[in-house]
Amino acid sequence: MKPHTNAIRLLGLALCVAGLAAPLSVLAQEAYPARPVRMLVPFAPGGGIDFLARVTAQELSDRLGQQFVIENQTGGGGTIASYTLANAKPDGYTIIFQSSSSAAVVPATAKNLRYDPIKAFAPVSLVGGLPLVLVVNKDLPVTDFKSFVEFLRNNPGKHSYGTAGPATAIHLVTELFRLGSKTEILHVPYRGMNPATQDVLAGTISMVIDAVPAQLGRIKGGAVRAIAVTADKRSSVLPDVPTMQESGLKDFNFLFWGAIYAPAGTPDAIVQRLANTIGEMMRDEKVVKRLKDVGNEPIGSTPAELDKFWKSEIDLYRRIVTDAGIKLDQ
Repeated sequence: MKPHTNAIRLLGLALCVAGLAAPLSVLAQEAYPARPVRMLVPFAPGGGIDFLARVTAQELSDRLGQQFVIENQTGGGGTIASYTLANAKPDGYTIIFQSSSSAAVVPATAKNLRYDPIKAFAPVSLVGGLPLVLVVNKDLPVTDFKSFVEFLRNNPGKHSYGTAGPATAIHLVTELFRLGSKTEILHVPYRGMNPATQDVLAGTISMVIDAVPAQLGRIKGGAVRAIAVTADKRSSVLPDVPTMQESGLKDFNFLFWGAIYAPAGTPDAIVQRLANTIGEMMRDEKVVKRLKDVGNEPIGSTPAELDKFWKSEIDLYRRIVTDAGIKLDQ
């Protein structure tokens, strides 16, 4: 066989292989997920974000044919799980279910992180939101938002609110309430919202702002009085409780949200498949009912929509820190 004939055959083989490369690549992407997916959750089991993450993981498992396995990595306000994701292979097999606290408050307030809190992640989709509700001790001489604000203004510095700690999402949103209502109310940090709520029940502090699902039973049982919700529309499980906007705080719109992120560099096809599937979930009547029955609000979004919203949330928290004069640890 002549040398040039071999060369022609080899060239033809090379061209065939090159022609197959693109379809093979597409097939590989279409096969995602081909094995179980690890979903990091930066918080302990049992909370509102963990519940939202578990519903999401189950639905993704059912719809995509592979298990999405929850792995709770607690600590550091979400920074431990975020660091794990930042160092994960960007192949779609490690993702994270972030909350507004870990995804937006941390970039706005934390110093000297071991990862870039914005560049390390690829936004996938907003999943849902937990509206917050302002609740007060039931024995306070107030019946609604207006009377509560007047009560605080008539007693400056004599009342306090509880949070799960300084520079947390709840701390910052309550400072936003304090600034908007022009009241003087003191911050008392706790190791979690449950002990803070217990002190509201005891009358040690006057109020907390907390997730609707966490306070729903106490509100319906009359243990605390609900004054207003923080979202721009009323909660489906608290239809008689007005919003902050209805009560007079213009542009007050706040949800404690959950969203999926992947490591930066994850292929767009994988990101889009996850986002599209989450969008389908949030339009499914059964999923919507399951979430709304416990006070969650289903959302869903494109990666671009999450990216824009996420960065606007970071900016919001930074403004609150500045406007409220909150001192951050260096």
